[in-house]
Amino acid sequence: MTTDLVLTVTTSDGAIPVSVSERGAGPAVLLLHGGAGPASVAGFADLLAERTGSRVVTPTHPGFGGTPRPDGLASVTGLAELYAGVVDALGLHDVTVVGNSVGGWIAAELALLSSPRLGRLVLVDAVGIEVEGHPVVDFFALTPDQVAERSYFDPATAVIPDLVALPPAARAVALGNREALAVYGGAMTDPGLRERLGAVAVPALVVWGVADRIADADYGRAYAAAIPGAEFVLLERAGHVPQIEAPEALLQALRPFIG
Repeated sequence: MTTDLVLTVTTSDGAIPVSVSERGAGPAVLLLHGGAGPASVAGFADLLAERTGSRVVTPTHPGFGGTPRPDGLASVTGLAELYAGVVDALGLHDVTVVGNSVGGWIAAELALLSSPRLGRLVLVDAVGIEVEGHPVVDFFALTPDQVAERSYFDPATAVIPDLVALPPAARAVALGNREALAVYGGAMTDPGLRERLGAVAVPALVVWGVADRIADADYGRAYAAAIPGAEFVLLERAGHVPQIEAPEALLQALRPFIG
């Protein structure tokens, strides 16, 4: 069963409402979605809760999914501070934070806040660092078909909405997602992040889809190399969103790490 709630968390950006879904009971997992929005992790959250006996918490980044984004909240570091507050508000301990794409970048920044409540870090095809010769693709310059081509091992299985064909309400949500991603992520990199990752002090796992052409596998290897002691796992038959395309393979990679 999924429980939905809205928490108001006070950060340096002000008092911010954040929509949160919870399912399952047991060790806590904070699962952070990427630019594809909260629906992109909902199915995997169900799988995680059921198959690992975890309490899976999935917040919606303000501005995504039709939620409001306060003007003052405009950065990945602001989101990381917000989720540190969510973890505090829910009284979670020894949390495994798992983030995909820009959610992985947020997860990395959350780990750098050194919250005593954070136990482990998992980055799934994360963005955020700069790697010479391996740039993050400019998502905003891509057509829907190009997004599918670069995000999936098998683009034919991708479900990429056509904004023009969507009903007005759904189009407004999709455009809101895109606008929020542009505000938070910008060019999808922080020039100083890679060096700062040396301060991550929790066990880390970096998981990457072999067919990711938004940020390629060598980019993922560089991410893992920047985090002390991080393990790198490459998933076959997966691209930028393995939680959608290869959920069983991703689950198997996470299971021993989550415990």
